[in-house]
Amino acid sequence: MRNPLILFTGAIMASAVLTGCTGTGPAKSAAPTPAPTPTYELPPRPVRPGERPVDARPVNDGDTRFQVIGLQTGLSGFFGSHAEWQAKGQYVVVRIIVENPGRTNSRFQAKRQKLITTDGAAHSVDDFTQAIKRQPDTLPVGAEVKVEMDLWFDIPKEAKVSAIRLFGDPPLGSSAATDGAEVPLS
Repeated sequence: MRNPLILFTGAIMASAVLTGCTGTGPAKSAAPTPAPTPTYELPPRPVRPGERPVDARPVNDGDTRFQVIGLQTGLSGFFGSHAEWQAKGQYVVVRIIVENPGRTNSRFQAKRQKLITTDGAAHSVDDFTQAIKRQPDTLPVGAEVKVEMDLWFDIPKEAKVSAIRLFGDPPLGSSAATDGAEVPLS
C-alpha cells in the first residue's frame, strides 16, 4: 500500500513543475493601440417640413465631393422672401452638401446639375426659382470648405424622379468638363 502523504506531495510537485514549464520565454508586450482620430460632435438636425431624408453615400466628380441629404417632390408652388410662385409642372427640391476636399479653390455651378426622371430625361435647375429662393447660381468653394444648399427644379407634373447627376469643378490644371456623378433618388 502506498503512503497517501507521499502521493499528495508528489502531485503538488508535479503540478508546480508543469506550471513553470508552460512559458515560452519572456512575456511579449502587445502592440500599442493607435489613438482614435478626434471627430467633431455635430448634433443631428430635424428634417425640414415636407422633405424626406436621403441616405446616400458621398460621390466625387472632379475636385468636388457631393452628398445628397434631402428631397421634396410634387410641390405646386412656394413663397419666397418677396414673391409667391407657381410651378409650370411640379417643383422638386434636392438638398445637397458641396465639399471641396482639396487644397485649392474650386467653383460650384448650379446650372450644370441635372435631375434625371424615370423616362431618362435630364432637367436643369430652374434659374428663376433658384434666384427667388436665394440659392446660389455660382459659388466659390474654398479649400476644405463644405456648403449645404438646395437645387430647385421645375419638371413636368407627371414625371417621377429617378436620380440626380452632380457636376464638380475639373481638377486643377484641367480644362476638360467632368462626366458627373449620379446619385439614385428613388
